[in-house]
Amino acid sequence: MFFLCTRNRTVRAPWLLLLFFTCLAGVASAQQEPQYTQFMFNKLAYNPGYAGSFVSPTFTAIYRNQWMGIDGAPSTQILSYNQPLLNERLGIGANVARHSIGINRTFTVDLIYSYRIPMRRGHLGIGLQPSVRNFWQNWSDDRLYSPTPAGTDVAIPMDARSKWVVNFGFGAYYSNTGKGWYVGAALPRFLKNNIDFSEFGTEITREAPHLNAMGGFTIAAGDDLEITPQMLLKFVANAPFDAELNVMATLRKKLYGGLTYRAGGDTGYGESVDVLAGVQATKSLFLALSYDVGLTRLRKFNNGSIEATVRWWINPPEGAIIDSGLGY
Repeated sequence: MFFLCTRNRTVRAPWLLLLFFTCLAGVASAQQEPQYTQFMFNKLAYNPGYAGSFVSPTFTAIYRNQWMGIDGAPSTQILSYNQPLLNERLGIGANVARHSIGINRTFTVDLIYSYRIPMRRGHLGIGLQPSVRNFWQNWSDDRLYSPTPAGTDVAIPMDARSKWVVNFGFGAYYSNTGKGWYVGAALPRFLKNNIDFSEFGTEITREAPHLNAMGGFTIAAGDDLEITPQMLLKFVANAPFDAELNVMATLRKKLYGGLTYRAGGDTGYGESVDVLAGVQATKSLFLALSYDVGLTRLRKFNNGSIEATVRWWINPPEGAIIDSGLGY
């Protein structure tokens, strides 16, 4: 269905770029999930086993504006919640996310359950994640232009299209807060749902399972300074392997600075280099902002990407181990 979008239709630049990426995503198995520079503060989006890892109920809100300056570029908003239950033996949570690119919009709701197993050196969380997702396309968008009269090309829909799919996933997350390290792997969406809008019985586009793996550890570099190297690895069949490597510095558990390298891209240098700064503004409130400097040929057409995180802990207990380098 997506590959029909450029037939008999011309598009104003730079919309041609975005429509090209939209079409490419429809005809190949590729990274279909939104990416987040601040993955260390957004682990619930990657691994349901993370739910309940911090002693306090936690709200996290993230806004991402990718490839600023390109009309119709990717934009993502996510709100998540998780908390432990039954003396930290269970974790529950939820993600509500909206992602848009070009004429496409995706709305996702994840419900998350994690069974947490106490171990000698930490906790192992085994998570389940049922989800429902709505795919929507707006073919009446004013930014699209066709030289042919409306309705004369049957390959171009005249109205918006919408489709709902249900999926489920699972993951495992192990953390040792005393030693300051974690590791996890997850498959958040297991089913290969048909997400094609075709009315002619053809099937072009399916959801592709994404395997995520992450890990990190903290090094005490002094009485007030901690260094946390961490990584996120993402694998999708028939798509390029994706890796993000981050180093976070934490000063007095109040001020945070980080640098991330995202592999991939089309130049051999990677996809982006990202800088991050954060502050534990109060006992409960954490704020962070990051900026991505692109390394691909697309950098000539955009002004980079920004991402903001706001996190709120609900009444964290006195003396709780708060290590934002690990994303708690």
